[in-house]
Amino acid sequence: MIFSDSFSMRVAAYLRVSTDQQSHDSQRAELEDYCTRRGWQSVRWFTDTASGAKSNREGLAAMMEQVRRGKLDAVVTFKLDRLARSLPHLAQLIGEFQACRVALVCPSQGIDTSNANPAAMLQINVLAAVAQFEREIITERVNAGIAAAKQRGVRLGRPPKAHRHAAAVAAMMAEGVSAAETGRRLGLPYSTAAEMVRELRMADVSTFAAA
Repeated sequence: MIFSDSFSMRVAAYLRVSTDQQSHDSQRAELEDYCTRRGWQSVRWFTDTASGAKSNREGLAAMMEQVRRGKLDAVVTFKLDRLARSLPHLAQLIGEFQACRVALVCPSQGIDTSNANPAAMLQINVLAAVAQFEREIITERVNAGIAAAKQRGVRLGRPPKAHRHAAAVAAMMAEGVSAAETGRRLGLPYSTAAEMVRELRMADVSTFAAA
């Protein structure tokens, strides 16, 4: 993806620390300096004070809402581990960024998908390949778990919907995402999401989806 006008770039800067005893200041200073050098003037700041393993982060959720609404052109964060809590989570975020044409920039790790140069295209392809690989592994393991469950006589309701969303639901289960949040992300009613979570647990597929 190419962004030719730096001044009109709509950028989100994401900061995260794990505890109240830590400060966002050093990350913010680094990113402010970087954004200034890139000429990015329209920068919105999103922060969280939470463990990377925590599934519900208000700052990240608010930022991703802006991504999905087409309000951002780029997300800049100090390191990938500040943004994503695991490989499956990173794969999910990268997929959403690509779908919404949002660049990902991590200055300290040399990641920048905002320019159409050979290095940026390589980064996009590598990140996309990792995301796709993770999705395929999850799907394969979920399908294997469902097949094993059927052999044990477990009856899975709503076959078409369960098959279509099983991989995504199992991945979110492995991340500790609640049934309500899973339903919201996938556009499913709470009752449907909760039933799918219950059925997948019965089929023991949540262990297959763990990173």
